[in-house]
Amino acid sequence: MPEPTDRSRVRRLPERGRYDTETIHQVLDEALICHVSFVTDDGPVVIPTIHARVGNTLYLHGSHASRMMRSTVGEDVCVAATIVDGIVAARALFHHSLNYRSVVVFGTTRVVVDEDERMVAFEAITEHVLPGRWDEGRRPNTKEDKGTKLLAIEISEASAKVRTGPPGDDDEDLGSGIWAGVIPLATIAGPAIPAPDLEDGVEVPPSVTGYLT
Repeated sequence: MPEPTDRSRVRRLPERGRYDTETIHQVLDEALICHVSFVTDDGPVVIPTIHARVGNTLYLHGSHASRMMRSTVGEDVCVAATIVDGIVAARALFHHSLNYRSVVVFGTTRVVVDEDERMVAFEAITEHVLPGRWDEGRRPNTKEDKGTKLLAIEISEASAKVRTGPPGDDDEDLGSGIWAGVIPLATIAGPAIPAPDLEDGVEVPPSVTGYLT
């Protein structure tokens, strides 16, 4: 990853900034959704959406009619993804915080038109949400393919910010008798709920059983 620019450099608590490719890719791969920021004639907009990374390219998809797909073609966008790892309960309420890993990507979108790349992007987005599902489900047909716009963003300018560890209480609050510590958080899958119209005898596929373990 290139050196951070003035735009991507972490300014508040810069010691938490990370600029290495491994950290940036790991957060993007683990986060299930991202938030895409862009500017329209009506002002700034932020849209949550599913994403996927292939190499150093970030893919987004949506309907041709969607505001994000109509407004961002060839435009600069900012994409953010965050994973919350814990609630940090400090003695002083001022120091309450979260343990987190976040990434901000700056880039210019391009429309994906090559059919081979489109299939790569479709597969990556599917696998990002549920690994193994691409080989189990029906692939996009011609109508679905034509009805979907795919955007690619090269991850050439990005930064991560990470907080880990216990509360950072002030010395004068130590020994106050107030509990302090971290409550770890994690995304945990519950039991799979079959569709109400699922026919009898269809077994739970490996993509689902693998997600639950």
